[in-house]
Amino acid sequence: MPPRRASLFVTCLVDLLYPEVGEASVALLEDLGVEVDFPEAQTCCGQPAFNSGFEEDARRVASGLLDAMESAEAVVSPSGSCTAMVRSHYVHLFHGTKDERRAEALAAKTFELTEFVVDVLGVDHLPGRWEGRVTYHDSCHGLRELGLTGQGRGLLAGIEGLELVEMARPEMCCGFGGTFSVRLPEVATAMADDKIAQSEETGADVIVSGDSGCLMHLAGRLSRTRSRLRPMHVATLLARARGLAPASR
Repeated sequence: MPPRRASLFVTCLVDLLYPEVGEASVALLEDLGVEVDFPEAQTCCGQPAFNSGFEEDARRVASGLLDAMESAEAVVSPSGSCTAMVRSHYVHLFHGTKDERRAEALAAKTFELTEFVVDVLGVDHLPGRWEGRVTYHDSCHGLRELGLTGQGRGLLAGIEGLELVEMARPEMCCGFGGTFSVRLPEVATAMADDKIAQSEETGADVIVSGDSGCLMHLAGRLSRTRSRLRPMHVATLLARARGLAPASR
């Protein structure tokens, strides 16, 4: 039996910048019969420190997430990147410590949102209506560490009026990469511009992704280049298409 209760791991970017993504995630899960709670003591997953080589600092931050999610039946996050941090790196991060078993347990029950809906709940069709042409950006961690490719696309395919058009290289990095975009801003900007050019070539109105970090990075360049493309999280689009969230904020 798939879990009918889930704790939302909202991530730093959603918590601080994109709360509507968290609200849309809750609305979608509850609409599918999942009871959702939000452990308020949850912390950052520790990825920025981990990726910068500060494992002790990352472990200290991540310990808070272990505590907050210990009693969860399942943990769901609207982020491939943060999910991948927990699933792929917590076992290494806590190896040989008193929290190693807890890290293994959390990794085993943590899922990205579309992955949870499709692969755990077994829902591969979400009817709804949304008019427009959409192109999909695969985030690096979601694609390369979690193997996410068809889940989000499959859910969008059930939306009446939505035309999904693939860009030339949907798997290509957008240039965000967390601290990468801070360390190498010129390279990150060039990569974002390339991704935007590919997206515009599809004639899409919206570029959709499952990671707010990618969308934040692209949004900055879209604004500066005055592109007509709009960035949107897959959870937000699905919730709006199903009438579970307002059309705009």
